[in-house]
Parts: sequence; structure tokens; C-alpha cells
Amino acid sequence: MKPFLWDLDHDELTRLTASFGAPKFRVGQIENWIARGALSFDEMTNLPASFREDLKSALNVRTVRDLSVVESALDDTKKFFYTLLDGEHVEAVLMHYEYGYSVCISTQAGCKMGCAFCASSRLGFGRNLSCAEMLGELFEITRFMRETHPDFRIGHLVLMGIGEPMDNYENVLKFLRAVTSGPAFQISARNVSLSTCGIVPKIHALSRESIPLTLSVSLHAPTDAIRDRLMPINRTYPLNVLIPACRAYYETTKRRIYFEYALIKDVNDGVEHARSLAGLIRGFDAHVNLIPMNDVPGSKLCKSPEKQQILFTNTLKQCKISVTVRRTLGADIEAACGQLRRNAQQAT
Repeated sequence: MKPFLWDLDHDELTRLTASFGAPKFRVGQIENWIARGALSFDEMTNLPASFREDLKSALNVRTVRDLSVVESALDDTKKFFYTLLDGEHVEAVLMHYEYGYSVCISTQAGCKMGCAFCASSRLGFGRNLSCAEMLGELFEITRFMRETHPDFRIGHLVLMGIGEPMDNYENVLKFLRAVTSGPAFQISARNVSLSTCGIVPKIHALSRESIPLTLSVSLHAPTDAIRDRLMPINRTYPLNVLIPACRAYYETTKRRIYFEYALIKDVNDGVEHARSLAGLIRGFDAHVNLIPMNDVPGSKLCKSPEKQQILFTNTLKQCKISVTVRRTLGADIEAACGQLRRNAQQAT
């Protein structure tokens, strides 16, 4: 398969343009089309036809061969389901808040991590996504939305869809730099959240990159015994390694750490669990984001009752821990990432 245009940085695009004998100013013209969201070389009408043919012979632009969109009847959430050029499937979710539009994207086709409560892991791992394929998720959303909202722009970005971003570290890092400082999106790094299940060496590496994003750690348990059951990664990087890495990240970046915690009935939702969690993360700037667990077919795990969610939340507040309960969006369209991919693969 040919490489993608969006995988090339400025220097790589300059070298390719020179190899076709085109003048250097053509690079700026191509980058202007990238910034405008062009999804084919044919749209780049100020480039000579012969040069466009040269580019077509060397590169792909669009990263997907099919796109479907499911829109929620309950709120303004939209789920984008992509079939990539090699037949792999990924998903992204567009959410509308008072402060603007936020997109949750996928970083891998499938996931290796095997978390017990996650739909993404249940049908296994396909492959990493390239920088271009992650950018492609955003370009497709932008093109779709601008048909009815000409001024649409993505203000916030969440890397919390299918896949573990830290398991695709180099491509994700390239994507982060492209999306925050490249010609197309220029999303403030402070409006970017990256979620990890806790690959500790990559947490340390990211802290040295000087990207002021928000690190969100999928914790989901206050003890190793519970986390071992829910998240296999904990057997490699247990809490006595993970939590110090989070503290070190905060000390290096001065950015608050967010801990994701899915409340699961009779597993991790008791008052004693809340108190253990408070003791675990006390002492640095941390916030707990409580998540009502999504039902996953084939799993015996169940969402914690609302009464227990309130009790858990209040216990954390009594322990002086900053906490919120995540608002559920797109419940009628299976907006939790991984569910449409699961359906497609089962149908296949």
C-alpha cells in the first residue's frame, strides 16, 4: 500500500516534491490544501495536472474506503465508523458540549491490553494506526460536519477510543505534534487528553516531550488484587510502580493527573474501595473521573447501581479527593468505542 500524504512532515514533503522536479512553492500549496481538509489530489486545483498525477502515483490521501455515521436521538453525539483501506475497522465519537466540539479517536485497530470491562479488547488486536490514519479520523469528521456547519472546528481531542495510545507511542507522538502545530487543526495541547492503562516507561517518556496535554490513567481499582483481575497490564506495572510514575509526571509537567475509574457492581464500588482509592492518590494534584460502566456482551461485570455511585462519590469528597461522574452521551448509538467494531467483525 502506498504511504499517506498526511504521514509526511514538511521536510519529507519537500524532498518528494523536488524528486518530481516541482518548484519548492508547491509544498506550501499542498500544505494549504491539507489545512483546508482536502481528501484527494483532484481537489488541489492550483497544482498542475501532471504534478497531481505524480503525487497520485506515490501517495494516498484519504485513509478510509468507507465511512458510516450514526447519530444519537438523545443528544448531539455522533459515532463515526471507518473501514480503512486494508479492511480494518476503527471508530471515533463526536460530542457537543457547551464549550464546543470534542472528538474521541482510536489509535489502534483493536487492543492488546485485555481489560475485562472493555469491548475493544474482546475481538483482539489488528494493528497500529499511522499518524495519517489518526488524522484521517479528524479530517473525515470535519468534512462531514462542514456540510451543515461551515464554521465547524474541533476544539478538544481525546485519545480514548479503540486501542492503547502508549502501545503505539511513536505514531501517536507524531500525530500529537501534527494536530497541535501542523497546518490543519492547531488544537491547543492543553485541550488534548491522552488515556493510558498504565504503560509506565511510556508515561516517563511522555513527561519529557514538553507537550502540555492532560494525562488520563485508567485505574479502575484501588488494590493490585482487584486490578490484576480487571487489567492484565497491572501484572507488569503494579500500583507501586504506576502511582509513583503518575506523581513523577505531575512533578515534571505540573499538569493535573486524571484517574478513570469505572464503577463495577460488587467489584470496586464499595465505601472501603473509595477510601483505599483516596489513600492511594492523595498527595499530588489528581482528579477522579467516575464512569458508569458500559454493558459489554459476554462479560459478567455489571454497572454499579446509581445509589452506590452516589455513595462512592460522596466518600471520595469526604476524603478531600476531587471527583466527578462522567456524563453518559450517545447511549442509544453504542457510543462507547469498540462496540461497532465488534458488531462488524462478528458479522464478517
